[in-house]
Parts: sequence; C-alpha cells; structure tokens
Amino acid sequence: MSAQRGLAILGSTGSIGRSTLAVVALHPERFRVAVLGAHSSWQAIVDQARQFHVETVVLVDPKAADLARTALRDCGSPTRVESGADALAAAVAAPNVEMVMAAIVGAAGLQSTLAAVRASKRVLLANKEALVMAGQLLMDEVRRAGAELIPIDSEHNAIFQCMPARYLPGEVARGVIRVILTASGGPFRCAAAGSLVNVTPDEACAHPKWKMGRKISVDSATLMNKGLEVIEATLLFGLPESQVDVIVHPQSVVHSLVEYEDGSMLAQLGAPDMRTPIAQALAWPERFASGVQSLNLAEIGQLGFETPDHERFPSLGLARAAARAGGTAPALLNAANEVAVQAFLDHRLNFTAITAVIDKVLQRLDSSPVKALGDVLNADAAARRAAVDLIETGSGAFA
Repeated sequence: MSAQRGLAILGSTGSIGRSTLAVVALHPERFRVAVLGAHSSWQAIVDQARQFHVETVVLVDPKAADLARTALRDCGSPTRVESGADALAAAVAAPNVEMVMAAIVGAAGLQSTLAAVRASKRVLLANKEALVMAGQLLMDEVRRAGAELIPIDSEHNAIFQCMPARYLPGEVARGVIRVILTASGGPFRCAAAGSLVNVTPDEACAHPKWKMGRKISVDSATLMNKGLEVIEATLLFGLPESQVDVIVHPQSVVHSLVEYEDGSMLAQLGAPDMRTPIAQALAWPERFASGVQSLNLAEIGQLGFETPDHERFPSLGLARAAARAGGTAPALLNAANEVAVQAFLDHRLNFTAITAVIDKVLQRLDSSPVKALGDVLNADAAARRAAVDLIETGSGAFA
C-alpha cells in the first residue's frame, strides 16, 4: 500500500471538484485532501471539509470565508479557513500538497495554477482557460520547474492516454502526425441556424451527453469549447494548429484520437463521465477504479462522425485564427468569450451574439507578443473592457 498523497482541489464545489472527491472517496488509503478552494460557496465547502477532514479551506470571497470559518468552528472542526487569491496560491504551493486539481473556471484560475506549476506539483489541469491565456509561458514554467501537467478535459486526456508510454504533455511525441478532437455537437447540432437567435440559457445548458457547469455548457453549445481545446492541444502536445483536427461525434464515446506516421490511429473510448479522466490522472502511471460503469458497445450499436458546421458555429473558426496568430490573441479570445457568455446567461445578449461580440473584440484589438505574464493580463483586461463596451452600447445589434 502506497503512502497517502496530499491533494488540493481548486474549484471543489463545481462539477469537476465534486467528481474528484467522488473518485478520492473510493481510494481513501491513497489520498489525503489537504486543501479545498472555491470562490464563495461556503456551505458546500464546509460539508466537504467535514466529510474529508480537510486541513485548509480557501474561499476567495472574504465574507464567505468568515461564514465558513464560523460554521467549522461551531462544529468543532480543526480545518483552517483562509481567504483571497493570494492565499489560494500559497496553499497549493505548500509542502503538504503533492497534487493539485486545477478546476477553477475561467481566468480566475490562472494565478493558482501557475503557483502549483512553479512549486513543481503534479497539476491536473481542468481549467483550459489558464493554458489558453498564458500559453507558452505556462508550458515554459512546467519545463523549468519540472512539474507534471496532466490534462483533465476528456479530449486532451484521451490524447494523453493514446500517446507513447510515460509521455507527459510538453514533450515531443515522436511519430505523431495529427490529433483529432471529438465534439458531441452540443444541443443545437441539428437545429435550424435561424432558430439559434432565440435560444435561452436553460436550453443552451441542456447538454445531451455531459453534466457540466453553465459556462462550459454554453461554450459547448457554441463550439467555443472545442475551439479553446484546439488552442490547448497545440500547446500541450507541441503541434501546429493545422495538425489538430475536430470531428463531431454525437455519441460521445470516442473521446479523441491520435494518428501516427505509420498509419496507425489510436482512440480512447469510455462513458461520458469525467470521473474516468480524473481517475486516470490521479493514478498515472498506474490505473485504479473510477466508479464509472463499463461501456456496452453492443447496446450503443453504431458510432457516427460528422464534419463540424463552421457557418452555424463560427466560434471554432475564430479560435483557430487565434491559435495561428499566437501572442495575446488566445487571451483576447478567451476574455471576450467569458464576458459574452456571462451576458448571455444574464439575459443581456442573445445566443448568436456571443460569437459576434468575440469577433468584434478581435477586430478591435491587435494581438501582440507575450514576453511576460503582464502582457497576458493586460490583454485580458483590454478584451473584457471592449466586450463590455460592445454589449452595453450595441444592444440594438446584439439583442
């Protein structure tokens, strides 16, 4: 029996965080939950801290942290509660943490992810936006610090599983000529293009295969999620955008594929359940149970594949252009998307206007080289200001 490994779960109250705790609960002899982090969901994190006897809880919102501190003290828990983004970054870099699940959604997860990488941890990367934003800077830090970066996105984790033995992202995979990301097509794969303008947030979040948070569900509905994954794949696996393909696979059984120069194509199959990639990353290079039910291929019957409809879902093209442009272009794209998606969820923007806003932000702001993290953060802030301005002043065009 191996010694317990200290685990930090950032975004523990979200869907990935909850799934991670479910996998950890199957293997109590292997993991000790040292740190839980979230923004403001103090009641949920208090329950988690009590169940897993967590050493440290960090809530970014100070008021939420005060409430959690009081609740844990009243029940006699020894869990320490801290607040703020700096406290979160310090907690993941602490010696009692060996592995970090980075699952805070959006740009908010960048600081803590970088802190974990710089502290040479094994980082289970579920926050694709951190990699999309910081790009080569993050990968350079991985190499410099000797950190282990394992992707949790089902698609990138599938590619990772299809790579040669002992391969780690950031290395050059010999013999690989192409990776293929699969996409379910989202809830509007077969919808008439003209009907998309009237889509509601609840409809956009009703993913046909996966249970996810609202932001990522909207990204899946626009196919921006797949566009961000293209950018992510170029960085993780050292491939140009032209060697990262996307194919629509409605059954969500084949999670991605890797093609080798000898003509072989390897695919990873599994049920559409995030516990599978989470368990793979936690156990790597070994394997252990995830709690996911086995596939019944006879019951599934057939696997279908389609070319993405770029006219109906222009987000994919915008993301590919950002991947080719490099520099701050991916950060601009990501920031504009986050603002536009939130406006849609708040009923201030219609569904098709999400990509219209992103496109206009990218036209308004030029990409520039990235020499330091400040360049990324400045681009992120500029794109957010531009997107807010477009939404607030262009309501007629985007209503």
